[in-house]
Amino acid sequence: MTAGRKPLAVPDIVDVEDESESASNGLAVMREQVRELAVRNVEAEQHVRAVALQVGYQLPADCTDPDLIQRDISANMRRSVEACLEVGRGLVVLKEACDHGQFAARLDVLGIDARVAQRFMSSARKFSNAASTPLLKAAGSQTKLFELLVLDDSQVEELELTGQTGELTLDDVAAMSVKELRAKLRELRHELKATEEISAEKTVEIERLREAGVRIRRQPPDAVLAELAKETAGMVTETLNKLRTSVNSAFTALAQHYVEHGGGDCRHLMAGHVGELQRALNELREAFNLRDIEGDGTPEWMSWPGNTAAPEAE
Repeated sequence: MTAGRKPLAVPDIVDVEDESESASNGLAVMREQVRELAVRNVEAEQHVRAVALQVGYQLPADCTDPDLIQRDISANMRRSVEACLEVGRGLVVLKEACDHGQFAARLDVLGIDARVAQRFMSSARKFSNAASTPLLKAAGSQTKLFELLVLDDSQVEELELTGQTGELTLDDVAAMSVKELRAKLRELRHELKATEEISAEKTVEIERLREAGVRIRRQPPDAVLAELAKETAGMVTETLNKLRTSVNSAFTALAQHYVEHGGGDCRHLMAGHVGELQRALNELREAFNLRDIEGDGTPEWMSWPGNTAAPEAE
């Protein structure tokens, strides 16, 4: 060996069979990844098509590509206001076609505020059916259609099938200005809310009476009688309190207005109301054959022996 020279490095010996096996495993992993990606793509496309079918949206070129859907929405936005439902359908499908977090960016490209987009989509979900044609024709504009979103599904269906829901008709929708329609819908909504509250109160009262009936059936007769008498006294006391407070205040306000401003004599009006109350009392007296007794403010049931025995019959 020549002095001063370094020995040559000996290269590693690679087993050809091991290298071939490693490459084969890598290809298998890649094929599995490609297969999983293809499955996910097919599932995503099927989901988008299902949503499009649900809201009645015709996919552009029968394709689920978000870019094509976005261009289709832009085209619909340039058309008449009646196309706003198609815009809404497209937005519903576009949202499903987009990856997470990408829908807002596409709304920015379209120039649609997120809240407006939500109203477009809500309109598509609420009004996207053939029966809505008369209603859509009556609305005639995107703004009115958005106002009608406050109606619940049953009211929309009633308006479509009968031409009227509550005091709102299709002719009203067509003839009213947006401001008038908004006021009318607000009034209709308040009426519906009041009706629902009354219904809920009736349901609660029915349930209370049912529970009371079950409870009463489990008690001895004397105890039942005392409890019924106590509940009756409570109802009477509540009614008397209303007469002495609410009704009295209303009469006082009428009388004060007459003193300060004159006009018609309100005593005739008040006498009429008192007459109605008196007639109701007389009907109770006749219905149960009651004698004329002036109460002293103490419920009679409290004077019954032990509050369990009925008073002596007349």
